[in-house]
Amino acid sequence: MIEKIVIANRGEIALRILRACKELGIKTVAVHSDVDRDLKHVLLADETVCIGPAPSTESYLNEPALISAAEITDASAIHPGYGFLSENADFAERVEQSGFIFIGPKSETIRMMGDKVSAIKAMKDAGVPCVPGSDGGLGDDIETNLRLAREIGYPLIIKASGGGGGRGMREVHSEAHLTNAIALTKSEAKSLFGNGMVYMEKFLQDPRHIEFQVLADKHGNAVHIGERDCSMQRRHQKVVEEAPAPGISAELRAKMGKICADACVRIDYHGAGTFEFLYENGEFYFIEMNTRIQVEHTISEQISGIDLVAEQIKIAAGEPLSFTQDDIVLNGHAIECRINAEDAKTFMPSPGKITHYHAPGGVGIRMDSHIYSGYSVPPNYDSMIGKLIAHGPTRESAIARMLTALSEIGIEGIKTNVALQQDIMNDANFQEGGTNIHYLEKKLGL
Repeated sequence: MIEKIVIANRGEIALRILRACKELGIKTVAVHSDVDRDLKHVLLADETVCIGPAPSTESYLNEPALISAAEITDASAIHPGYGFLSENADFAERVEQSGFIFIGPKSETIRMMGDKVSAIKAMKDAGVPCVPGSDGGLGDDIETNLRLAREIGYPLIIKASGGGGGRGMREVHSEAHLTNAIALTKSEAKSLFGNGMVYMEKFLQDPRHIEFQVLADKHGNAVHIGERDCSMQRRHQKVVEEAPAPGISAELRAKMGKICADACVRIDYHGAGTFEFLYENGEFYFIEMNTRIQVEHTISEQISGIDLVAEQIKIAAGEPLSFTQDDIVLNGHAIECRINAEDAKTFMPSPGKITHYHAPGGVGIRMDSHIYSGYSVPPNYDSMIGKLIAHGPTRESAIARMLTALSEIGIEGIKTNVALQQDIMNDANFQEGGTNIHYLEKKLGL
């Protein structure tokens, strides 16, 4: 087993990684910016290293500083968590070349799946259903692009090959706007991602966002741990997630899960990963693969009893999976509400000192958070300060437990989105299940 890990992240995921390390008997190194000295995992780690000032470009995205932290502490591995450098193939390669273990897939796998055009090609070759599209990057020949668009059918969406997080996308509803949309998206992609390649896909108008969690070791074994519904979104950012997805049959789950697990073997994937799909009219369409642990991994853990972060670490250490697909049994229903330091109506960030914090509790309740009374939320990073998870034998019981937990949570000194989460849990259409990715924005009038 790995003896010491540098946790190259902050906040709740850094604390989550530290807890898994402690359970596995692994020593931890917490790196932090100079405004993050009082983070909970920094206070609990075996060793700490300050890697720079508050701006993430000078700290959590500072690759030489992270490598140096591993060197001076004699660590053997680096866990990137999610966000920051977790899906940066160059960083993973640099970690590997420096003699450390990158807790994630190989750098070439990250690179392949990070480019949407190459990822779609790999998935098609592996038998994963994809959205009808251009099957490659778009050139500059206007007539060729118009012909492709007619074959696919309007409405379309132009996407940046190197994009993600809802950026680098443009909807096209008629032929008159296609050429200009392609040119604008190319320019935007070059500016945002340093890669001007774009491609074209059929625009699905009312899909749900459903993703499958996978684990794959270095010995040719791969399993899926069911699916999650992440359709409750605002500006392409997830707000609420649940597992399993309402309305997905056991037969369809097994079929799609096997396709994803088989694809992992086909592309020689190692670690935890997520296949993201759009789901419409009973059909799944691949959109991307996240080559890291997800924010919402918690709900898959709750219904399966599997510690996904611990499994990540074991896989990175070269251990084979200790269970097969037949060993995985999904129990009950779990919901996660992201708790953000922001105004529930305007969504403006609300950094500042938390004067009082009371965590909710009770049967089936889990709160993953790094905050505590007296902690100051800095203005420099993402506004998420915690994840509230409710697990119950049925979806109805999970919602009821979540509503109780949301009424119990106490965070004073800053604004939070708890009221928004209560509104969602009480929403009749959410309670019925199966809302699409546009539902929340329409509900909020955005």
